[in-house]
Amino acid sequence: MRKILTLGFALALCTSALFADEPKKADADMQKAMMEAWMKASTPGDAHKKLDGMVGTWNVTVKSWMAPGQPPMESTGTAVNQWVLGNRWMEEKFSGSFMGMPFQGIGYTGYDNIKKQYVGTWMDNMSTAVMVSAGKGGSGNTYEFTSSMDDPMTGKPAMITEKVTFTDADHHTMEMWAPGPDGKVYKSMEIVYSRKK
Repeated sequence: MRKILTLGFALALCTSALFADEPKKADADMQKAMMEAWMKASTPGDAHKKLDGMVGTWNVTVKSWMAPGQPPMESTGTAVNQWVLGNRWMEEKFSGSFMGMPFQGIGYTGYDNIKKQYVGTWMDNMSTAVMVSAGKGGSGNTYEFTSSMDDPMTGKPAMITEKVTFTDADHHTMEMWAPGPDGKVYKSMEIVYSRKK
């Protein structure tokens, strides 16, 4: 009888230890799955590599239309684009002029592996607001974005559409459409980038 009790007690201890290990294994499996998901989300991929053509120093020509039907204001500048944060973000530093005043801006463009879309931000010395963009690659060498920027006249977000077209390795163009004074959308800006040799 004593042997049976001893055997039963040993079996109970083994079973208890087995069940005690199950939560530990579940935690370890969960941590492993979380780490794999994190690594997948944070690793630059092919969508990031498609932005390689933006790297470099660029001569920039800017046309800005203040209202539909008006002649554009024209200015020139320089943009320096480089990968930052382990090739996760394309940083653009822009220097030029706008309405006869010095203009400086900085923007970041990347690809969000979780949302499966391109994302971007833009800040400059003529605003305290941040423009936030999201979009996808279009057909061929075209990328389309929808952006939101606070309108100083209304104090409300204005929806803006942008299109970036890569003509070749040394030229690309950014076009922007925004609401006019009457609320109708019109082409408000065109920026032509030519690689500085």
